[in-house]
Amino acid sequence: MSYFYAIILAIIEGITEYLPVSSTGHMIIASSFMKIASDDFTKLFTIVIQLGAILAVVVYYWKRFFQSIDFYLKLLVAFIPAVVLCLLFNDLIDSLLESPVTVAITLILGGIILLKVDDWFKQNEEFDKNNPTEHTHISYATALKIGFFQCLAMIPGTSRSGATIVGGMAQKINRKTAAEFSFFLAVPTMLGATVKKTYDYYKAGFELNTDQINFLIIGNVIAFVVAIIAIKSFIDYLSKKGFKIFGYYRIILGIALLIIHFFIYKLSI
Repeated sequence: MSYFYAIILAIIEGITEYLPVSSTGHMIIASSFMKIASDDFTKLFTIVIQLGAILAVVVYYWKRFFQSIDFYLKLLVAFIPAVVLCLLFNDLIDSLLESPVTVAITLILGGIILLKVDDWFKQNEEFDKNNPTEHTHISYATALKIGFFQCLAMIPGTSRSGATIVGGMAQKINRKTAAEFSFFLAVPTMLGATVKKTYDYYKAGFELNTDQINFLIIGNVIAFVVAIIAIKSFIDYLSKKGFKIFGYYRIILGIALLIIHFFIYKLSI
């Protein structure tokens, strides 16, 4: 890895982490073109720089994030399914992280869903004066169901934010509420993934050199700044326009990736 590659990957992480387009998928694609995707440090880097994106959520939603114990318990409930499945299928997940074809297929399938999701759940955006919290309240049962949707994101290209937002909307929550809960849920999820990946890295006998430490610092700073901009822009756009543009983007990117891989330049990782 070079400093240039580290900066590019960090920008990609910051832009895509909270958009329903799959940050992991984009970084697999980018690192595949860079020919560094199979490198153990690259795999660590793409996970650890999520800490910058985590901090972006905490800073952007500073007052709302530090709420009641009830709020944190709901995040914990939503977080549990991903922990269990990650422990059970860790090796399978790692193998999928090296497949551009898997990313392409899931990008296309997810894109098709995003083209339809606004129509499926348009009633969630209606405001009932007699029940003003109808589409904004998240119960423990709802949090758990969203947590199961988050598990779909273990397939690269699915998008953690996309899966959890759609999962929330499937529980009759409006787009904005579902998106914000998805952002909050990202904090324990990505923090847990970072701790585990770092532990596995050192357990395998690897150590960080000075350049690699600098890569991680730079990557987190850039991911933090870009993620704050992306969060605000996404929430504003989502509230007004919905998901269709992201659906079209995913489908176009997925098809382009398949064409490149099979007909132009075989992406080897």
